[in-house]
Amino acid sequence: MRSRVQAIVDDFIAEQRLVMADVSDDLHPLVDAVSDLLAGGKRLRPAFCWWGWRGAGGGDIEAAMTAAAALEFLQACALIHDDVMDSSDMRRGMPAAHRRFASLHRESAWQGSAETFGVGAAILLGDLCLSWADHLMMRASLPTVDLARGKSVYDEMRTELMAGQYLDLLEQAHGGGDAERAMRVVRYKSAKYTIERPLHLGGALANADESIVLAYTGYGLPLGEAFQLRDDVLGVFGDPTETGKPAGDDLREGKRTVLIATAMDKAAPEQQSHIRRYLGDPHLDQSGVDTLREIICDTGALVHAEHMITKLTDQALDSLSHVSLQNDATDVLTQLAYAATRRSV
Repeated sequence: MRSRVQAIVDDFIAEQRLVMADVSDDLHPLVDAVSDLLAGGKRLRPAFCWWGWRGAGGGDIEAAMTAAAALEFLQACALIHDDVMDSSDMRRGMPAAHRRFASLHRESAWQGSAETFGVGAAILLGDLCLSWADHLMMRASLPTVDLARGKSVYDEMRTELMAGQYLDLLEQAHGGGDAERAMRVVRYKSAKYTIERPLHLGGALANADESIVLAYTGYGLPLGEAFQLRDDVLGVFGDPTETGKPAGDDLREGKRTVLIATAMDKAAPEQQSHIRRYLGDPHLDQSGVDTLREIICDTGALVHAEHMITKLTDQALDSLSHVSLQNDATDVLTQLAYAATRRSV
C-alpha cells in the first residue's frame, strides 16, 4: 500500500510542479520541500482510510486509494505548521521547513531577516499542502454522492485538527494543566485526526452502515490516544537516529503532554522546580534532558503512560470483536494497532 500511496503522491507533485513552473521558476524550492517531506513517513492516515473503506466493503480500486493518499498532504500541512509553532529544528531527519527556507535566504544573501522569511515561507507551504489535499481528495474518481459523504467527514476532520492545534498552543501558554486537559489535546490534535476520522472517511466513501461507523469510533479513538501517548514517550526517550529529531526535543519545545502532566502531579516540590526550570528551555543540554527523564521515571509517569497505552490498545482491539468487517480488515486493523503503539519512530 505504501508504494501505491507514494506513486499517487509523486504523480500529483509532478503535475503541480508544472503548474508552479508556469507561475515562476522561483517556486521550485517550495515543490522540492513538499516532495522531500512526503518521501517518507508512516502513511498511517492513508492506511486507516483505506481499511475503513475496505472494511465497509469497498473494492480494491485506485479511486479510493487516491482519496486516502490525499491525507498525506493534510498531514504535511499539519507537520509544517506544527514545526513553526514549536520552533522545531528537524523533521524526519531533515531541517524543518522554516529552517530550510531560512537557510536558503542566508545562502542567497537576500535582504531582511532569514528567520522571518523562513517562517513566512513555511506558513505558505503548509497552506499550499492543505489546498493540494483538497484538490487530490476531490479528484478521486468516485461517485459524486460518495464523495459528498466523504467530504463531510473530511471537513469535520480538518476543523477538529485545527481546534486541537490551538488547544495545544493554549496549554503551553497556560504553562500546562492536569492530565485530563492534556488528554483533551491528545484527542483532538492527534487521536481523532490520525485514526478515527480516516476510518470514518473510508467508511463514508463506502457508505458504511452505522454499526461499522460506531466500531470504527470504538477502535479509532482509544487507539489514536495510545498512538499519541507512544509519540510523547518517544519525544522524550526516543533514539534520534530512529525518530529523526534530536534527543529530548519535546522537552526543549516545552510540550505539555500527558507524560509531563503526570510527572508534575506526582513530583516532589524539588522535582517540580526542576521541571519548571528545564521544560521549554530551547538551549537544554543533555544533562538537563537526563534530569527530566529521571524525574519522569522516578515519579512513575513513564510506567503510567505505558499502562495507559496497553489499556487503550486493548480497548480498541475489543471493539473490533463486535463487528463483522469485510476483506480481512479486522486482521489488518489489528496489525496496524500494534504497529501504531509498539513503534520506535
